[in-house]
Amino acid sequence: MVPQLDTLKVKIFADGADIKSMIDMTKNPYVKGFTTNPTLMKKAGVVDYEEFSRFVAQKFSTYPVSLAVFSDDLPTMAKQAEKIASYGKNIYVKIPISTSKGESTEELIRDLTLEGVNLNITAITLLDQVKIVSKAVKGKSSVIVSVFAGRIADTGVDPLPIMKESVDILKYNPNLELLWASPREIFNIFQANEVGCHIITVANSMLSKLNLIGKDLGEYSLETVKMFYDDACSAGYKL
Repeated sequence: MVPQLDTLKVKIFADGADIKSMIDMTKNPYVKGFTTNPTLMKKAGVVDYEEFSRFVAQKFSTYPVSLAVFSDDLPTMAKQAEKIASYGKNIYVKIPISTSKGESTEELIRDLTLEGVNLNITAITLLDQVKIVSKAVKGKSSVIVSVFAGRIADTGVDPLPIMKESVDILKYNPNLELLWASPREIFNIFQANEVGCHIITVANSMLSKLNLIGKDLGEYSLETVKMFYDDACSAGYKL
């Protein structure tokens, strides 16, 4: 069966921090939100974190936008989260599942959701971490649970069983959405949809491949052969 974007239930969020690329993504009808992080912001040359975050919150006010705290201690994380949340009603504050020292953010998640802050809990790779988040969320806040399926796969572990069980863990709380993070290929979008993920975050560079979905494989083979031939000719290779 040829995959079709129009039949997908999973929402695609564009992952990046280059403003021009983000604006371009608003022209794509399949992009339903935006996510970013300090690593992507640094790569994009962002210097002023607050200026960038406020601009993004306003520029993309009709989309859910995830912006991350970057402190490594819980009290400062809480202050940063409250400040970031104030940038707009569309903001989801990204909180890591732990500090860099391994201290759980469970209590912080509980407190912030009791305050009504919408969160995106990130850097999750274990089912136990999914369970921690599901129990920590209180109040009526909306919370995205970002499981890094791509990083799980990088270790040689099949992420599909983990994602399927995560769906089951979260299904009893309608305020929780499962996000397939760090995809490595377009096919992951269809895998995420099949297992019941609510969201998948996709890098802007990968989103450019959406036009390949449903492409005739025979035609694609011929194009590949032509590419190899043209590159060999342009390089002037001889034997």
